[in-house]
Order: sequence, then structure tokens, then C-alpha cells
Amino acid sequence: MTPTANWSYPTAIRFGAGRIAELADACKAAGIGNPLLVTDRGLAALPITEQALDWLDAAGLGRALFSEVDPNPNEKNVAAGVKAFKDGGHDGVVAFGGGSGLDLGKAVAFMTGQSRPIWDFEDVGDWWTRADAAAIKPIVAVPTTAGTGSEVGRASVITNSETHEKKIIFHPKFLPSVVICDPELTIGMPPAITAGTGMDAFAHCLEAYSSPFYHPMSQGIALEGMRLVKENLPRAYTDGKDLEARANMMSAAAMGAVAFQKGLGAIHALSHPIGAHYNTHHGTTNAVVMQPVLQFNRNAIKDRIEHAAAYLGIQGGFNGFYDFVGALNASLNIPKTLTELGVSDPDLETLVEAALRDPTTGGNPVKMDHDNTLALFRACL
Repeated sequence: MTPTANWSYPTAIRFGAGRIAELADACKAAGIGNPLLVTDRGLAALPITEQALDWLDAAGLGRALFSEVDPNPNEKNVAAGVKAFKDGGHDGVVAFGGGSGLDLGKAVAFMTGQSRPIWDFEDVGDWWTRADAAAIKPIVAVPTTAGTGSEVGRASVITNSETHEKKIIFHPKFLPSVVICDPELTIGMPPAITAGTGMDAFAHCLEAYSSPFYHPMSQGIALEGMRLVKENLPRAYTDGKDLEARANMMSAAAMGAVAFQKGLGAIHALSHPIGAHYNTHHGTTNAVVMQPVLQFNRNAIKDRIEHAAAYLGIQGGFNGFYDFVGALNASLNIPKTLTELGVSDPDLETLVEAALRDPTTGGNPVKMDHDNTLALFRACL
């Protein structure tokens, strides 16, 4: 049975099959009368996007679309989206798609009323207070993948096209006003994208659970999120029409994004610069580096991972959990190394410097420095 529910944590969420039909009502609930639907180029021509625009149009909300979104969205995409938003006289955004469409849509709604460059709002200290909060436009988020959880996040990951660094742009009002989680929208995902996005959700939960910071609420959510991925990702990968598995993966994705308030770590610190420089799929990259990072953090997280293994029904404590990750990756046809992923002859010094600057580094259970991070990258190759 596919679950249907209305949640108000961490924002208003309409969860269930077929609830995309409520898109126009969700916009009205958010105070949006002339939305700009932001999605990526691949989704723009698909029937699910056309149907979403039809529902908006039928409700008198127009059918404006912006799809100049790269797989790793950058500040140029944001600027083009802001121009489209202003030119169309829009008053809100429907962020529609996977992580790239959701992140870009949220960034457009944020930046359309700001006078400073986007990099001035990086997630550093209290930089978010530089923003004119009153000028941030409302957002309705509609995920079409089950991985990033950006639909319930307070940030967007935007790549600096000049430096090839991924930056986390943060403000509390990045959190959408209304979210529609309709698992039927994920049925068309190819197996490789199902695998990569699913492992992204698992990485969020695993790193949040392993983070040394104190946040037992997030830690509990992360643990249950890992269970949902363990039990449902193989099902969704094998049978893309398994709606129950798709729904549980959509829940796990949102749970991972809520949980990582507690922190992320070396998986993301490595994955961000790799993706920025080599345009690899983010979730798949997370999966490739996951086992080396587990080994890297072993001494600091061994007891905690043993508790997780017991909850998940995995025999063998830390070693059993480590082997489970490898077997899960193999069952999903995830490449074993970064080399297999297509990262050939990388500039390791540049990657190490970028990783150590990444804000996720501070949440890793083992302190990262130049030498151990370099060794970790080499282990991933």
C-alpha cells in the first residue's frame, strides 16, 4: 500500500501518489499567482513537466518554464533564471526535478530580490544575514527523484563556473513553503539514476548519523532513513514501477536532508570538488567514495556503526556494515573506483585544497588535513 499523508515537518508536505494534481492549489497556498516553473533541460520536454504546466495553466497561473539548468548548476544559470523571473513578472517559483532543478529554482527565488553577488551568501558564519529576507520569493518544491532531499533543505549547492568549486548557499527561507512528494513522478527514472540518487540519500543519512555533533533527533531520523534505503532501493532499482518502494525512497531522501543538519563529512567533501571538476553524478560519486571514507573514519565511528548494523539487521558489526555497502553498490552497478567513474589523471592537489575548504569537512568524525585527505583521494582512485 502506498502511503498518503500531510506533514508539517520541516515544512508543509503533501505526500502520496497522484498529489501532483494539487500543484496549483499548493501555489495558491504559498501565495503564488504567477509562478515560474524551474527544471532541468532533460525534464523540460517530458510529459510530467507538460502535465504540471497544464495544471498551472488550467488554474489561471500561466505556464512559464525555465530550463537552462546544468547538471551542476552554476551562477550563470542563476543569473539567467533571475532574468526570466523578472522579465515574466513572476511572484514565486515552482522548483521541479532532481537536485539540480530544485537547487536552481530555490536560488532563483532567493536571488531575484538581492543586490549582492550570490557568493556573499555562502554558508559561512552568519553570512545569510546579509540577505534582504523580505525580498525572497515563495517556493513550491516538487522532487522527481529520490536522493538529494533538496525539497526540504535550507540551502542550494551552486558551482562557481570560474573556480570549479561547489558552494553551499544558505538562508532559512530557502526552505520551500509547500512540498509535493508524489512517488509516481519517480517511476520514469532510469535504473542508473535510481541507484545514484538513492545512494545520495543513503550518504546523507550515513554521514549525519556518523557526525560527532550532538543532535539526537537528526541521528534518529538518519538511522531510520538508512533502513528505508536498505530495504527499498534494491526493489526500486529492480522494478522501477514498484510504487511502494518508490514512496519509501522519496521519504528516505527527505529524511536524509533533514538529518544532515547534524553534519556531513568526507564523503561530501570529496564528492563536491570531484563533481565540480569532472561533472560526475553527485550521488554516484558519493557511493564510489563511501567505503574508503568508512575505512578512513573507522576508529572514530566503529561503535556507532555497530549499533546501526544491529538496527539494520546486518551481521558482523562494522565489517559487516562495510561489506554491506560494497555489496549494495555492486548490486546497483555503481563503479568501484573514481577511475571507473571517469576521473582520469586528476589534479589531486587541487582536489585536496577544494575538499579542505568545503564546509562539510568540519563535520567529519576524523579531522581532515592535507596528508590524510590526499591519501583518501588516492584510495578512492
